[in-house]
Amino acid sequence: MPDPLRAVVADDSVLLRDGVVRLLEDAGIDVVAAVGDGDQLVDAVAELRPDLAIVDVRMPPTHTDEGIRAALTIRAAHPDVAVLVLSQYVEERYATDLLGGNTAGVGYLLKDRVVDVDDFLAAVRRVAAGGSAVDAEVVAQLLGRTARTSEIDRLTPREREVLGSMAEGLSNAGIAERLVVSLGAVEKHISNVFTKLDLEREEYAHRRVLAVLTYLGDRG
Repeated sequence: MPDPLRAVVADDSVLLRDGVVRLLEDAGIDVVAAVGDGDQLVDAVAELRPDLAIVDVRMPPTHTDEGIRAALTIRAAHPDVAVLVLSQYVEERYATDLLGGNTAGVGYLLKDRVVDVDDFLAAVRRVAAGGSAVDAEVVAQLLGRTARTSEIDRLTPREREVLGSMAEGLSNAGIAERLVVSLGAVEKHISNVFTKLDLEREEYAHRRVLAVLTYLGDRG
């Protein structure tokens, strides 16, 4: 039998934290720590090296963004540990940083929209296995507009491949190597993606992030 999935749960609400722990344990997932603030989360991950950290956004002491900042710290220090943010809130500043890089092993779900336990557990396992799970409402809020999933249909198969590689965090050079095309061809495909997704040049600093978020919203 394979080793059970190992998880750390971080939420300052005892009832919610214990509820998530119970769901995970009933599903055969080994919860190796359950903590109530961001510092405890970072310490637990460093010590226990779980497969997955499930993180609330707002935790002590200020109840603003400690959880998601801890998630970013974990991603930087332990890239092999998957992170699933489970919160009532979308913290836009840090969520963009979390979702705009390598999205393998990253998820962001809203508590109020988790209506099916099996779907939630499937998302947990998908993120832990290196996939992603991002609620469409998160995508919509970060984009500052309605989720534009239909616009993905405008892309050619090759442009979809390029965008998918961007979502995995590959650089232009990495995409060129994977697809066995020139760097210039990759740049042209990315330019086409931006145009077809209506990402204007004034959004240049964030266009790559926004394109990835649109892609993830389409897959979700």
